Amino acid sequence: MKSRKVFVSGCYDLLHGGHVAFFKTAAAYGDLYVSLGRDENLLQLKGKKPVFSEEERLYIVRSVRYVHDAFLASGMGMLDFEPDLKRIKPDVFVVNHDGHTPEKEILCKKLGIEYVVLERIPEPGLPARSSSGTKKEMRFPYRLCLAGGWLDQPWVSEIHPGSVVVAQIWPTLDFNDRSGLATSSRKVGIQLWGDRYPDGNPKTNAKLLFGAENPPGKQYISGSQDHIGLLCPGINRLYYNGGFWPERIDSSTNRDVCDWLSDVLHLVPLEPRPEGYDPLKEMHLEKQLIKELGEAGNLCWESILKKDIKGLGKGMTDTFLSWKKVLPLTVPQWVMDEMETKYFPNYPGAITSGSGGGYVIVASEKEIPGAINIKVRY
Repeated sequence: MKSRKVFVSGCYDLLHGGHVAFFKTAAAYGDLYVSLGRDENLLQLKGKKPVFSEEERLYIVRSVRYVHDAFLASGMGMLDFEPDLKRIKPDVFVVNHDGHTPEKEILCKKLGIEYVVLERIPEPGLPARSSSGTKKEMRFPYRLCLAGGWLDQPWVSEIHPGSVVVAQIWPTLDFNDRSGLATSSRKVGIQLWGDRYPDGNPKTNAKLLFGAENPPGKQYISGSQDHIGLLCPGINRLYYNGGFWPERIDSSTNRDVCDWLSDVLHLVPLEPRPEGYDPLKEMHLEKQLIKELGEAGNLCWESILKKDIKGLGKGMTDTFLSWKKVLPLTVPQWVMDEMETKYFPNYPGAITSGSGGGYVIVASEKEIPGAINIKVRY
């Protein structure tokens, strides 16, 4: 008995378990033929080439055991597979729910081909995947500073040593510039490595990024907590003692701890800090105040490891209040008013992501309407 022919079409870049599950399901209808979009066509349609070349994508897809044959589409445009569809004359054309379009359905009806739309269902026990989601996860991370900020500047930590706590987070959205998420350092990193997390030792990469952003002669040295937070996975406590680089880095990539922190941190947008803003025009670099700042960092770190929401919140709030005492212009009055009316009375603690604006980072085990959820990368 002659086997039925099944046809699917797609880019199939960064092949993952979701693709294979789709091929497996489609192959249940008959011999599976896979049409892959050419690099040139995808460039025209999406404005960029796939991560993997057409030769590599074809090689990988042909290696999947559910695939009877695979080839590069011979047409162009959204229906680049049309010439191949007429050549192969399949019995069934299969798409997943995301890949369905009226144009495909009309074409199949015109050619007398059964049109089947599948739900995107992963293999049991495996996570749901999509290429767009995978690409997003591969992009350059952001970093959150949760406590102790400014101690990465020698003119602060040489007065009294202390700890800064940073977390590396997934780029789940394009966070605002000038909002204290190390976006300037991130742009330098993207110039160095492209918009993807670089291979190699994270701390070595952080030193490379620190050097790239702070060339000889630069007037203001960007603190190393930005570079370490961007490149070192999980949560990190950075102990500074008068230097540009921390004397010690304590790290946690413990899954339970990182997932807990992801669940209890919520970002509420504020206005970005204004252009030309200078938070250093007024300083009160007193030893006791710097000591309090460092202690807030330690409290934050220890509370995270214990998954103690009250301690985490207090460490964040204490840091914010220390900034007001040490560098008053880092906390404009309108920001202080928001914190004192909306967040400090209602949640275990809060801090702003940057000086002068950005996001309010709120510690809460309850959902906050309108807040942005983050995901710690570990």
